[in-house]
Amino acid sequence: MPATVEELVHSLTLEEKAGLCSGQGPWHTKAVARLGIPAMMVSDGPHGLRAQRPGAEGPNDSVEAVCYPAGCAAAASFDPALTRRLGAAVAREAQAAGVGVVLGPAINIKRSPLCGRNFEYYSEDPFLAGELAAGFIRGAQGEGVGACPKHFAANNQETRRLSVDDRIDERTLHEIYLPPFETAVRDAQPWCVMSSYNRVNGVYASENPLLLDEILRGQWGFTGFVMSDWGAVSDRVRALAAGLDLEMPGSGGVNDAKIAAAVRSGALDEALLDKAVARILNIVLRAADLARPAPADREAGHALAVRLAKESAVLLQNLGALPLREGQKVAYIGALAAQPRYQGGGSSHVNTRGAVGALQAAQRRHRNVRYVEGFPAALDQRDEAEFLRAVAAAEEADAAVIFAGLPESFESEGADRRHMRLPDCQNNLIARVAAVQKNTVVVLHTGAPVECPWAGDVSAILCMYLAGEGVGEAADALLWGDANPAGHLPETWPLRLEDTPCYLDFPGDGMTADYREGVFVGYRWYDARRMPVRWPFGHGLSYTGFVYRDAALDRAVLADDGCVTVRVQVKNSGAVRGAEVVQLYVSDGTGAPVPGGRVPQALRGFQKVELAPGQACEVTFTLTPRDLAHYDAALHGWYAAPGRYELRIGRSSRDIRQTLELRYETARRPPLAIDENTPLGVLLADGRTAPVIRRVMAEHGVVEGDAGDGLMPPEAMAAMLDASPLRGMVQYRDEELAPLLAALREAAAQS
Repeated sequence: MPATVEELVHSLTLEEKAGLCSGQGPWHTKAVARLGIPAMMVSDGPHGLRAQRPGAEGPNDSVEAVCYPAGCAAAASFDPALTRRLGAAVAREAQAAGVGVVLGPAINIKRSPLCGRNFEYYSEDPFLAGELAAGFIRGAQGEGVGACPKHFAANNQETRRLSVDDRIDERTLHEIYLPPFETAVRDAQPWCVMSSYNRVNGVYASENPLLLDEILRGQWGFTGFVMSDWGAVSDRVRALAAGLDLEMPGSGGVNDAKIAAAVRSGALDEALLDKAVARILNIVLRAADLARPAPADREAGHALAVRLAKESAVLLQNLGALPLREGQKVAYIGALAAQPRYQGGGSSHVNTRGAVGALQAAQRRHRNVRYVEGFPAALDQRDEAEFLRAVAAAEEADAAVIFAGLPESFESEGADRRHMRLPDCQNNLIARVAAVQKNTVVVLHTGAPVECPWAGDVSAILCMYLAGEGVGEAADALLWGDANPAGHLPETWPLRLEDTPCYLDFPGDGMTADYREGVFVGYRWYDARRMPVRWPFGHGLSYTGFVYRDAALDRAVLADDGCVTVRVQVKNSGAVRGAEVVQLYVSDGTGAPVPGGRVPQALRGFQKVELAPGQACEVTFTLTPRDLAHYDAALHGWYAAPGRYELRIGRSSRDIRQTLELRYETARRPPLAIDENTPLGVLLADGRTAPVIRRVMAEHGVVEGDAGDGLMPPEAMAAMLDASPLRGMVQYRDEELAPLLAALREAAAQS
């Protein structure tokens, strides 16, 4: 038998090589028995395994597995160590089921809260999404199972997802939508990457050489194989040439034959086919070598699911109603108390043994709880008699806890939401209960932000997101003070849908989606517009308090090839143990022009620390010039202007506790395109061209700040000079303008 992948590829026939580039059925790669090449099974699994049962015919007939918190909840932990544990746990179940690659994590950016698949995704922020993804990948692959981050790239809506053309400018693509994948690839080296259904700037992602070859492999150094999302291949030969290795599922041999025919006709270089086959075989053989089929510990998995749910819950508001106290008489209202919604619909759906609701968890602990359904879990259906019973129970109790959330029909893979509202029956009952019970608590089970018109009327709000099968036990512990909320929002919760960045453009016209908001996604948009929000990115309360002090830098100036260490002391100032997420944001204060606009601040570090009452610790972050930079389309790369940057340390994007100033020194300058229409203000603002243009201005009697004949205020004269094109400064003839343009371009070319 051939001993190496290279020898295997050499031993394969053309038809066998073409066949290895597509799946065998929905979940396996093809085997080549004569050469000892095994088939490899893949399975969905971003928050729990969905492996097809042996011998089952239906693609959704999956083995029982632990359902962990969905991506929306796991991201709220702000803890890559926890996503690493999640990845490892899913991988152990994958090993037991004979699965070689888990199809996750799902790391697309939450462009709009309406995206039906947001419950699977991590964040609106690319830095947070990338760090959490790298944790999951390390955890899974540490157990000998490959991870497959998805969906590359810009799969940010479900509407017409198989054909929509996402029109995204170069800066926005590189600064917002690609970085989670870049971090995943550079820091964790996943075995696979899944290409998305959609087109990006006119080219299907599965046929996009810019994405698959130039960026993924060329710039980031990805060495695994690229597989398509299920049915995402339009032109198989073009996709293979662009860098798509494995088509899933198989096409019944149709596309295999097209590949072989293209090689024979010379339309496809066989060397490209050989490279694709080698990349696939490397992973298939690695999975076979690392296979350890042993039963997974179901109870340990459930215990981890409960812990992750506790760590991910976000206390959004608390005016004193939480934690509940032993001996209190509490009304539990809402069918979700007994039948919690704990996962989303679609390909990530886990066949689990079910979840204990918060009601059952409270009853097991013999808490003084009275339950009234109030409203159903799956419908927007109002029953006035049930409403009256709920209001009466709340009025008689010491506190009322309403379990609210989106029905599965409101958010699922395959369709986007049409609004941000909870069912009307829920909003109505919350308002009526709050009117008679000052200690009203709302527990939210939702995969994405919802409008909360009653937020000012209730005492406390606890967001569980879609927290997996441990949701009920976790909610019980958090409500009654046996655990301390430690989650923070991985996305902004706006006051209303109309405030969102892409409100006018989402989901597009059915064929195209214009990303006209550019880099202003999530908190970048709300901060730039100084817009009030319901709760900001990074927000999360605790039953204890934290004090920040003594922030410092190890150096005041950062050079091109250097790094700077940021330190801050954090102390638990309260009476109970708690965990804090310390967040670091960078704000560009240089004043240098940024094409496409300067974002007010960007997350560049976060760290979760657990502290006992009175305990303090030092939290450190390391920053490099890349952390100060924006993507410059003219450079086709990252650029940070020299000057002042403000470093902001706090509990959320809008709760900054300490600030520091850092100066950046660099000789790099972005390219400056100059012609006769370039405004004088641009030339005067650039240190390379300013001396040249000032000399010429002096020669022609043009003086900066000159008020002229007094017909206009000095400010207006300065603005006119700034806006004047080069050709209008003096009446140059073409032969006189050319040397000036040459001199300016020569100056601008200096680094």
